[in-house]
Amino acid sequence: MELTKIYSIAGKLQENFITSRPVRSPHHTTSNVALVGGGTNPKPGEITLSHRGILFLDEFPEFPRNVLEALRQPLEDGVVTVARASGSFTFPAKFTLVAAQNPCPCGYMGDKSKQCLCSPGQIFKYQKKVSGPLLDRIDLHVEVPRLPYEKMAAVSISENSLGIKKRVEAARQMQRERFKDSKTNSEMTLVELKEFCKLKEKEEELLKQAMKKYNFSGRSMHRILKVARTIADLAQKEGIEMSHLAEAINYRPKTE
Repeated sequence: MELTKIYSIAGKLQENFITSRPVRSPHHTTSNVALVGGGTNPKPGEITLSHRGILFLDEFPEFPRNVLEALRQPLEDGVVTVARASGSFTFPAKFTLVAAQNPCPCGYMGDKSKQCLCSPGQIFKYQKKVSGPLLDRIDLHVEVPRLPYEKMAAVSISENSLGIKKRVEAARQMQRERFKDSKTNSEMTLVELKEFCKLKEKEEELLKQAMKKYNFSGRSMHRILKVARTIADLAQKEGIEMSHLAEAINYRPKTE
């Protein structure tokens, strides 16, 4: 019903009801208004059209800086507020952000088989297009190296999608029982964090050392705990164990 109302207001409703989660992938030339919403007669933007679904931003640093910075509020609060002369409008924006970028302008920094042609200044300028506070709001940071032909051509023996789906459904069921509604771990309050993300002595020491070594912010600590809780749910564990916490820490961008 939420999505149906949103798409109806935006003039994009093509059927009676929206029955599947949306996946939106705007181009990096998208304007601030198109992404956030607004206009003379304010309408929802891409982040609201991806509500309860996925917003995929390819070539992340190529988006204008002001467009990317507009993602801060919705990533934190799940809503976006657009202020215009005619009034202030608040749209829902609880989406999963998936972003992809190259390590440098040429794309070969860190590649084992091809040399990077970028200067240190070019790399620094490229990577700084995405601000630290925005990166801090992204839970999982994963490097994906180029794979050799042999690995790409090999018959996969990894877990299939059906198996993953079953694990995800079991984890979501644990969260429904935990919160007594459709709330997820990512939406936990500070009070709920203290209640459901209690750490044992060894795990707490690991988090303390990681906070000190990598200069993690308070927001990073809370997100680490939420991710660790989710990893534990996927493993059907009642408590957060050392391996769950270590994996969650490993997903954070690190600065020593």
